[in-house]
Amino acid sequence: VQLVESGGGLVQAGGSLRLSCAASGSTFSINAMGWYRQAPGKQRELVAAITSGGGNTNNADSVKGQFTISRDNAKNTMYQQMNSLKPGNKDVYYCNAVKVREGVRYDYWGRGAQVTVSS
Repeated sequence: VQLVESGGGLVQAGGSLRLSCAASGSTFSINAMGWYRQAPGKQRELVAAITSGGGNTNNADSVKGQFTISRDNAKNTMYQQMNSLKPGNKDVYYCNAVKVREGVRYDYWGRGAQVTVSS
């Protein structure tokens, strides 16, 4: 599975961005996808996740009501709509896809998209 993020950039506080993650390769067996964020010197942390059918989503408490995750399986693309952005939302955002086979979890990652919010 190959993942490519797009849509990051610089925005003023209060603005919006939409991240996209295009998946290719063996996408048919992906169980779930998600967005993670990572600041320099810190561990990567989950921001939001969505199941393969898109029926179930989960957001970190810090972004509930602010970020919305979605996916379009026909386009093999996942999105994250980010509204009311704050300087604290600045990070590199990574797309993640998960496969589970015989009880073993396999994670796939994109290269990341930088999100910068100016005050």
